[in-house]
Amino acid sequence: MKGKRYTTEEKIRILREEDSGKAIIDICREKNLSEVTFHRWKRQFGHLEVKEARRLKELERENGELKKMLADALLKNRVLEAVCAVIDTAKFHESSKARKICVELK
Repeated sequence: MKGKRYTTEEKIRILREEDSGKAIIDICREKNLSEVTFHRWKRQFGHLEVKEARRLKELERENGELKKMLADALLKNRVLEAVCAVIDTAKFHESSKARKICVELK
């Protein structure tokens, strides 16, 4: 049976309970966690505060958006290069608008 999924902020708050002097076993019983999970979270998030975790999540989201933007730009660039290659192989006049655009892209 799958347990509850905790947010990063909740995980950090649970870890901070240990800092206040509670025993790990007691915390795990209260939150219905295994000790292995607690120690994994401690290794992952033990050095973070809640504000830092929020900032980290925001940066990861922003990084994902930037990667998508880069992928879109690279795809557009490849399409333009392919169009220019077709235009170069076809016999267009030097005054063609398409040819001028391709020359500017190179």
